[in-house]
Amino acid sequence: MRKLSQCDAGVAEMRDICHELKDMRYLNWAKTKHSSGTAGSFLKSYDDTGYIKKYYKLSDYAPGKGIVGHECINEIIVQRLLGLLGIEHLEYRLIHAIVTIDDEEHETWLCESDDYKNKGESKLALEDFYAAYRVSDETPFDFCVRMGWGDIICDMLVLDYLILNRDRHGANIEVLRDRKSRKNRLSPLFDHGLSLMCRCRTEEDILNFNVMEDKRVQSFIGTNSALENLTIVPRDHIRNLINSHKMTDKTEDVLLTGISEIMSEAFCHKIWEMISGRWNFLGSI
Repeated sequence: MRKLSQCDAGVAEMRDICHELKDMRYLNWAKTKHSSGTAGSFLKSYDDTGYIKKYYKLSDYAPGKGIVGHECINEIIVQRLLGLLGIEHLEYRLIHAIVTIDDEEHETWLCESDDYKNKGESKLALEDFYAAYRVSDETPFDFCVRMGWGDIICDMLVLDYLILNRDRHGANIEVLRDRKSRKNRLSPLFDHGLSLMCRCRTEEDILNFNVMEDKRVQSFIGTNSALENLTIVPRDHIRNLINSHKMTDKTEDVLLTGISEIMSEAFCHKIWEMISGRWNFLGSI
């Protein structure tokens, strides 16, 4: 195991990846192991000892096998894509760390994030907010449009096609409610680990992965097809997004800088093939 070190604080603020190994064995992953949602195979923790509370999550963990997934790497790739597209999102930082799970040490990569709520805000799953305030026969998409969130939801549906997000269930979109003003807003987009090639565990899986295949997804707003969900989005919205941004070799560098030091060349090549191929398809609509 490599010698432990700390990231230089000044430089770390400017990066979304900390390659130096950090000792994070103080984090307690057991306290969220049996909570609701995806916790249990995607363990979560937090640190509230500092001035700002920090939240942490791991890639897919299998008892007896260790951390077998790369969902945390996906989060960084997707947040970079979101940044390029100008879509509000939760900021993650990828940290190379040693953690302890069930008294066993693991060297891994984890995601760190801050709280996206403003002071005085509480959060509620969109599915619960929709159930409480929808009108008769109103679809989740129509409800969001009525609430003034149409553009955000359209951006989300396009993004979820680009990255083949399998996990946009009704609690992975949140409504933030201000207790004083009673105003509601949608949270920044978050939780994109179960996307891209999230189920590819070997080089063979990566090489055989069909980047344009429309796999089954969870989508509270739409259907089980990320491709079919594009039909909900007004064509002008897609065209404006495509015309406002270009996918070039420079884009590939932005998305994958630092990732090639963590994942294989085949993985990085396939990620770019997937995002650029799906982007080009959007341009043909």
